Amino acid sequence: MIGAGSWGTTVASVASEAADVMLWARRPELAEAINATGRNEDYLAGFTLPGGLRATSDLGEALAGADVAVMGVPSHGFRAVVEAAAADIDPNTPVISLTKGLEVGSNMRMTEVIADVLPDHDPGGIGVLTGPNLAREVMEGQPAASVVSVPDEKIATVLQSVFMTPSLRVYSNTDVIGCEMAGSLKNVMALAAGMAHGLEYGDNSMATLITRALAELSRLGRAMGGNPATFAGLAGMGDLIATCISPLSRNHRVGIALGQGKALEDIIAEMNMVAEGVKTTPVVVELAAQHDVEMPIATQVSNVLAGQSVAQMLTELMGRPPKPEGA
Repeated sequence: MIGAGSWGTTVASVASEAADVMLWARRPELAEAINATGRNEDYLAGFTLPGGLRATSDLGEALAGADVAVMGVPSHGFRAVVEAAAADIDPNTPVISLTKGLEVGSNMRMTEVIADVLPDHDPGGIGVLTGPNLAREVMEGQPAASVVSVPDEKIATVLQSVFMTPSLRVYSNTDVIGCEMAGSLKNVMALAAGMAHGLEYGDNSMATLITRALAELSRLGRAMGGNPATFAGLAGMGDLIATCISPLSRNHRVGIALGQGKALEDIIAEMNMVAEGVKTTPVVVELAAQHDVEMPIATQVSNVLAGQSVAQMLTELMGRPPKPEGA
């Protein structure tokens, strides 16, 4: 498990019920603290980790003999970590991304980054684990479900058994593009939902926003090759709902603060975790333009991140010309 943030640590904990897991932390002091205390207080305060879970800050040690490499690092550092790990990843070892973001500059999905850095790797084993999975709720053992998506169905079946627990049901899906785009796009929409929350709008407004957000992310996801059914499932609608309504969602919290009038740089400075939607939003707007897909919510979120007021965002969205719902 490469990445000891809240979700990486959670997935490592989940997988340790079925397999031996080595957790890689970028900072040696964090790895040492996890081994000494059995806790990751920096990212999952209050939780005791499984006794067999060990941590290291040495990538080679983490990947030595690994049957699966799971990447749980932020999108802005994803390529650099894969490059550093490349020599230690066997070409036939499945590589699974947990990162719900897009690479700034290349506009690549994380599985595309993996394939780009590891050109000789088996493409059938490059995929994602995604879904409505808030780390603290999964750690508490609350019932939840996720999707593991890789092109090779046999690999997906094996990975299901690795990640599934009595409280986490894991489904398989071979639509990597759809699952990955849904996970990235919903973070942009969660920023908008948080802004609505910050403005103290009610359930009508939130239901409207989530429904139209689903239409937007489905349009772009389909244009990029995703299966329409994926966006109605856990990776799409499920993850969108969880991220748009939960106070545990980082992107939702950033949106709330923006809606309350706080400056983006101040919001980011107060966080010790990454809100992927902030970096992903401009990439999504670029992709929408490339694929000639209309995404008014994403466009207005991008404008707010660039300095436009949230009030102006609302004016722009509500003032659009009338049109059929399916358009």
